[in-house]
Amino acid sequence: MKKKLTKTDIILDITILIFLAVITFITVYPFWNILIVSLNDAQDALRGGLFFWPRKFSLASYEQILRNKEFMASVKVTVARTLIGTPIAVLVTAMCAYAVSRKELVGRKFLNLFFIFTMYFGGGIVPYYMIIKSLGLTDNFLVYVIPGAMGVYNMILIRSYIDTIPEDLFESARLDGANDVIIFFKIILPIAKPILVTVALFVAVTQWNSWFDAYLFTSSQDLKPMQSILVEILNQYQTGDSQSSQMSAAAAGRTTTPDSIRMAATIVSTIPIIIVYPFIQKYFVKGMMIGAVKS
Repeated sequence: MKKKLTKTDIILDITILIFLAVITFITVYPFWNILIVSLNDAQDALRGGLFFWPRKFSLASYEQILRNKEFMASVKVTVARTLIGTPIAVLVTAMCAYAVSRKELVGRKFLNLFFIFTMYFGGGIVPYYMIIKSLGLTDNFLVYVIPGAMGVYNMILIRSYIDTIPEDLFESARLDGANDVIIFFKIILPIAKPILVTVALFVAVTQWNSWFDAYLFTSSQDLKPMQSILVEILNQYQTGDSQSSQMSAAAAGRTTTPDSIRMAATIVSTIPIIIVYPFIQKYFVKGMMIGAVKS
């Protein structure tokens, strides 16, 4: 039997819906505006007044971006670091989480405190750079993979999830002759799929969006990820220079402007992650709900 809504309940529901609609609009519209400007004819966009739909559809900005050899080479680097770095980071972090979750591990409490300590205190960029250099990782693709192979926050999430698994399951496996390696690969990984997918999403987004590590540790143009090239594109034109460049482009009859190129580059770098998220959303929500129960 359904409960009859009172007038107060209806007003409250409407207020909540309006509030959520406003928040959604404020969140989504800036990205939508970038999209429609990138899809609009660049010269027509100079007139302004683009709000909800392209006025004069054009893919010229995307064509110019995709013809840019540096940008396309950087896309390959970003895809490679994401596809290689993500599974390695998830595997290493999950192994560490399983180890520190075992009560029989000698020094377990110290190790947990040690890892948490590193979340609050760090040596700074200069010592970090010196370590990276001493390991021979400067101007090396592995600088995108090895330093980020273990994340303390992600380890805590996975460890908290493992702590929710009944201990009887581990004891039964050991009685059947399973060692820790078998338990990890045959029991932990299948059961912990939701939190592992959640962590994989965190790592993948970080890898996809990273540019500062390339700025610090690489000088070779062949190792520049997409976000680094995007930053260069975004910083190429200052406000005043951008206006003069756009006027020059209009006078020359070119089909693109600095703003249209920047908008197209932003969309190209953002869309892949947005496309992937719906496929793993169910795991993401479940992983965050369960993995955050204990700390």
